[in-house]
Order: sequence, then C-alpha cells, then structure tokens
Amino acid sequence: MVITGNDENVIHNLKSFLHNQFHIKDLGHLKYFLGLEIARSKTGIVISQRKYTFDILDDVGLLGAQLVDFPMEQNLKLTNSDGEVLNDPSRFRLLVGSLIYLTITRPEITYAVNILSQFMHQPRKPYLDAALRILRYLKGSPCQRLLFSSNRKLHLIGYCDSNWANCPMTRRSTSGYCVFLGNSLISWKTKKHKTVSHSSAEVEYRSMAVATCELTWLRYLLKDLQVTNLGHAKLLCDNQAALHIAANLVYHERTKHIEIDCHVVREKIQAGQIATSFVPSTSQLADLFTKALGSNVFNNLVCKLGILDIHAPT
Repeated sequence: MVITGNDENVIHNLKSFLHNQFHIKDLGHLKYFLGLEIARSKTGIVISQRKYTFDILDDVGLLGAQLVDFPMEQNLKLTNSDGEVLNDPSRFRLLVGSLIYLTITRPEITYAVNILSQFMHQPRKPYLDAALRILRYLKGSPCQRLLFSSNRKLHLIGYCDSNWANCPMTRRSTSGYCVFLGNSLISWKTKKHKTVSHSSAEVEYRSMAVATCELTWLRYLLKDLQVTNLGHAKLLCDNQAALHIAANLVYHERTKHIEIDCHVVREKIQAGQIATSFVPSTSQLADLFTKALGSNVFNNLVCKLGILDIHAPT
C-alpha cells in the first residue's frame, strides 16, 4: 500500500483531532426546552407549557376571551357535513397542530383534540368553534402542570376505557388509557378504532389490549433503566365481561371475531406481567380520554390525574 502526501495530511489531521480535548459547559438543570417549562423541588419535577399556551392565545387573539370550565360540549357530535367549509383551512390546521403539541402536558384536552384532528382534510366552521372553545378553557387554566413525584413507590397502574360506537359517521369506537408510575401520570392516549366493534365487551377488550401493550413497553423501558422491584403492572377496567374474557380461557371460543392480537392481554396475565382488576365507572380515570364530560366530573378527574394549577385559590 502506497501512502501519498495527501494521505499523510489526512492521517495527521485525524491524529490532531483525536488528541484535542473538548470542554462541555455545564448549563445546570433544564428549565426550558421547546416550549416545555421544567421546575424542581423536594416534592418532585414539574413540567408545564404556560408560555406556549399564552403564545397560542395571543396568536389567535383570545387573550381576553370569555372562560369555560371544560374543553368540549358534552353532547357535541361533529360530522363531515356540519356547517360551511372554511375559506382559509390553514388557520384551523395550524391551531389543531399547536393543540396537539400542548397535550404533552395537558392530558385533559387529549380527547377533544383527537376529535378535531379527524377533520383536518376539510375544516368547517363548527370544527373551528370547537377548537376555539378549547382555547377559552385554556385561558382559564394556563398554569396547570404535571407533577412527577419524588416518591420512591414505583409501580405501574393503568386505567383503560372505551366509548362504544361513538363516531356518528362510521360507528367506530374510541378507546383511551392512562398509566401511572406510583402517583405520577406518565402516559396517556386517545385512539379511534380502525374497525367497527360488535359489542361493548369487544371494544372494552380492545382497549385493554392497547393498554396492555403500553404497560408491557413501559416495563421493558424501566427495566433497561435499572428500575427493580416493579412487580406486575395493574390494569383497571370497568367492564366485567371484558375482564372475564381476559381471565377465563373458555370465553375465547366466543370471541373469535376479535383479532388475535387482542389476546395479548391473556398472554401477559398468564406470564404474570399484568394483573387485571375491576374499577367502578365512577372511579374510571380513563373516562377523560374517551368522551366529553361535564364540568363537575371533568374537574374531578383532572384533580385525580395529578394535574396541578399553581395559581388556583387555596
């Protein structure tokens, strides 16, 4: 092998590069990153998007808007034919995109934003009105934030729920779940099903399957982070039929119309990774992710999720 003058220069430059020492400046604890505000205390870590919320309100011109107590009207049913088509759809699309990013720290608006995101292709006036209502709700509670407690009790608890055939156009159902690590809310989701379910038990079982996959992934993640003594994850559901299907193999003969992947719940129970349990509908926290709720129920569940407002009156 013949080394030319150019090759010698490359080798020399590479050796010089490898011998150089780079000094990294310690910027201290993270306080702000891409709209996320982070604060620390003895209680734990708190994250919020207060400034980002005010930026959205300012861009839309709703800093002085009238306030509402909950983000979406209870019996609101949006369809593809409601109202007139917007002349400028970009305003609605930009607004919904901003709200999607806001759900990082505002889980209570997840369901409402999920509904609106289904109408991005041809926005209409009722959709924009519903989006502006979310902003009016945010105007009344811009300082709400999530607390990640420093409590060392690390155990996974998931709540799952579904709203059977709630879509007025396709009769597809909506599932939702939320997962706590100890007392801290760490994961949540609202998802519209891809197929129509034949019964409420079926749709609840699908919801359990989605939540089980999330709990399984979180267990693997925590194990990689050297978190030990997790034990089995707990999954709470308010549908007795779905719980019987998951626990009793005999019922599987009656559920062949449910996709095979849903039976992952049964497998995880047998492996000792998941333990299912019944929770009354009145204590079902995942209700917040499957339907529009009234003021009293909505605010009660928001408090139970551990969403704090530092400026709320004591």
